[in-house]
Amino acid sequence: MLIIAGLGNPGAKYAGNRHNIGFMAVDAIHRHHSFSPWSKKFRGEIAEGELAGEKVLLIKPQTYMNLSGEAVGEAMRFYKLQPADLVAIYDELDLPAGKARLKTGGGHGGHNGIRSLDAHCGKEYRRLRLGIGHPGVKEMVQNHVLGDFAKADRDWLEPLLDTLADNAEMLVRNEDSQLMNKIALALGGQAEEEKPRRDKDGEKKPAGQSHIRQARSSNQQKLPATGPMAEMLKKMFGNKGE
Repeated sequence: MLIIAGLGNPGAKYAGNRHNIGFMAVDAIHRHHSFSPWSKKFRGEIAEGELAGEKVLLIKPQTYMNLSGEAVGEAMRFYKLQPADLVAIYDELDLPAGKARLKTGGGHGGHNGIRSLDAHCGKEYRRLRLGIGHPGVKEMVQNHVLGDFAKADRDWLEPLLDTLADNAEMLVRNEDSQLMNKIALALGGQAEEEKPRRDKDGEKKPAGQSHIRQARSSNQQKLPATGPMAEMLKKMFGNKGE
């Protein structure tokens, strides 16, 4: 079983806030797939359904952002789940608007909802961060986060949420990089580049080269251009192009 937790603040006052993009994301998943109606349990709103043949619980904690972990932790204990069975979706100031990143574990980055999840659910859960952009100066952060999305934001917000919802089964199948590529392409960007592979010594390998080609390249030595050896080689082989 997988729990997908969207983070936000309850109530109409906060519904359109940038801080509530996690709620918006699970609402989109709920709309695009066959889930039960929302009901109240675990101090949150929950809906049950199935994605990619696996049971999925959507949850929107109603404890307010700073106590999100109390609601999600209660659900995890009830179903006897581990951190690996949780995906948290939330807003990220340090990502440009419309960008998404997904990883397992890590720090809370100053996000109080994640700080609460870490305390109540463990840390090795998957974190899907949805960029809301930074206002530029620290003094404007609170108003930015707790402010509503502007009408112009719909140009990237709706494709982001729709693409995430349409491909939510990838979360169940652990197809994280594929999902990130789907979102990037839907927002008019490029697919994420494959990370450079590393050999057993930790050195980066050039992408797209076989080990044979790399060996050939590394074994090639430059011929001397000046000096006695260069003169001898010119006599033996002549100058190319002559």
